[in-house]
Amino acid sequence: MGKVTGFLEFDRQKESYLPVTQRVKNNKEFVLVLENSKAKTQAARCMNCGTPFCMTGCPVNNIIPDWNDLVYTQDYRNALDTLHSTNNFPEFTGRVCPAPCEAACTLNVNNEPVGIKSIELFIVEKGFENGWILPQPSAVRTGKKVAIVGSGPAGLAAAQQLCRAGHAVTVFEKNDRIGGLLRYGIPGFKLDKEIVDRRVEQLKSEGVHFRTGVFVGKEALKEITNWAKETLSPEKLLEDFDAVLLTGGSEQGRDLPVPGRDLQGIHFAMEFLPQQNKVDAGDEVRNQLRADGKHVVVIGGGDTGSDCVGTSRRHGAEGIVQFELLPQPPEQENKPMVWPYWPIKLRTSSSHEEGCERDWSVATKRFEGSNGKVEKLIAARLEWKDGKMSEVPDSEFTLKADLVLLAMGFVAPAAQVLSAFGVEKDARGNAKATTDGEGCYRTSVDKVFAAGDMRRGQSLVVWAIREGRQAARAVDEFLMGASDLPR
Repeated sequence: MGKVTGFLEFDRQKESYLPVTQRVKNNKEFVLVLENSKAKTQAARCMNCGTPFCMTGCPVNNIIPDWNDLVYTQDYRNALDTLHSTNNFPEFTGRVCPAPCEAACTLNVNNEPVGIKSIELFIVEKGFENGWILPQPSAVRTGKKVAIVGSGPAGLAAAQQLCRAGHAVTVFEKNDRIGGLLRYGIPGFKLDKEIVDRRVEQLKSEGVHFRTGVFVGKEALKEITNWAKETLSPEKLLEDFDAVLLTGGSEQGRDLPVPGRDLQGIHFAMEFLPQQNKVDAGDEVRNQLRADGKHVVVIGGGDTGSDCVGTSRRHGAEGIVQFELLPQPPEQENKPMVWPYWPIKLRTSSSHEEGCERDWSVATKRFEGSNGKVEKLIAARLEWKDGKMSEVPDSEFTLKADLVLLAMGFVAPAAQVLSAFGVEKDARGNAKATTDGEGCYRTSVDKVFAAGDMRRGQSLVVWAIREGRQAARAVDEFLMGASDLPR
């Protein structure tokens, strides 16, 4: 490594944030990319550890020690090439990935890990700043046509790989803009949509064809299609293309069937968040779900719930409460026990820091209100023992609630799409397909492949990119008999 003793000399440096009072006034990004000197110092902390567990902790197997060393020596161009060799979109993961690579960092055993995610973002933004990230169209065309259903990270990664392999790629998106959950699931303050557009333009220049407002399936159900204007049958797709890859995201939220659920003011997170993204894009959204002056209750303690908290704060909510069914995790994990695996520990997001009351081991009993509108939530405390929960006697309490947002995770992705194709599903309702061996990522239907949330269920952007890349190789092998695409 460039600085053999760097991990002994330097402390972990985090990216800076704009002040809370400033950033909650809009939905723009507020994380400041590392400066050159800070990136070099952070990269110097990367140890010559022999076995880089960070690479196995990373779903796309980023070659982290190599580009850390290149950043230390300020060879940014080669650092970018190394980063892009395993990850099509490091500007996405550098912003929204929870960084399992950092949890697996050898330095994390008894210290603070290297700021891998911060360095990743630094490298790719340096690439855009210097004009190094350009279209890479294929010099030859195979004559084969591939349809990709879904334009989230899995679909975009697969599209880029297959187009660069020489295939004619068309991406179908049911919404009015490209990006899938990158566009309409993640708030703009975490991922500005100009960042998505920037990469989509590269894909277009490479030859990827995009069709928006097209729902692929038998029936264009309103709750599934959102803004689709056209329905395309699976039969037509299979007739017109040599292979079809399904890469839709998990959007169907887990419901909460308790008394009062039908009251107005109770919504899924994916009803609430996309509307704000459309407003940010300049669209007019009639009767937009707003948190202005309201007492907001967010049910679910994960990232989606955190996004609801941050969006509600920017709306000007009177008060925000977020609670979770599970018990509060420890503030610090037992590193010798769990390293290098992803630890369960208390995680406080930037949205939480902006103002939110959090609670754990809480179950919703019912909703109450008047004139058809929710006004309060009745909850109870839970006791957990041996992995089982029981209600604490006489522990019921009331929360004022003008707006309730359900963010308890997602169930089977786009079940209507899978059913329309007649794809065999696994026990969780996802497309049944393996990731190894002959026929990987292939479904039970000839010519139809599945990757990302469509195959594995709700997951991370980085996992979607990995599966999109691997599925692209599988499709290329299916069409050509062999493939030079990386796995």
